[in-house]
Amino acid sequence: MLNAGEQAPAIELPDTDMKPRSLSEFAGRYVVLYFYPKDDTPGCTIQASEFTDLIDEFEGADIQIVGISTDDCFSHQAFREKYGLRVLLLADVEQEVCNRYGVIQEKEKQGIRKLGVVRSSFVIDPAGKLAYVEYGVTPRDHARKMLEFVKEHRHG
Repeated sequence: MLNAGEQAPAIELPDTDMKPRSLSEFAGRYVVLYFYPKDDTPGCTIQASEFTDLIDEFEGADIQIVGISTDDCFSHQAFREKYGLRVLLLADVEQEVCNRYGVIQEKEKQGIRKLGVVRSSFVIDPAGKLAYVEYGVTPRDHARKMLEFVKEHRHG
């Protein structure tokens, strides 16, 4: 697991439209990077929708939102279209980036233990350092919390 103050691990993954994207293209900006378990599930839909609802505020503050799951680009396309999502979604089918960020962890559901993506968020500052790290995120109101954190961090 990662900690605030560490360098953010590199990211190179395809986006919803299968275009290769990297974290380096956002150098000099704040990035809210969030990992979520699965497209079109209740908590993930709440989280992505709330980021979309606030996207104009994030963009106005020059903050890039990036969501990552292990779903493929086609799943991301369907998720984006079904809910009108405006956040950048990246596909980590091979779980390489998820492993670098420590979000693949053992989870228990209905008494069964298995490895999966733990909902997690990271704020990366303009220098590429982790300014905020949270594993086990609650989806509701998280987008607003991240927006307020970055605004305070920038002026603090």
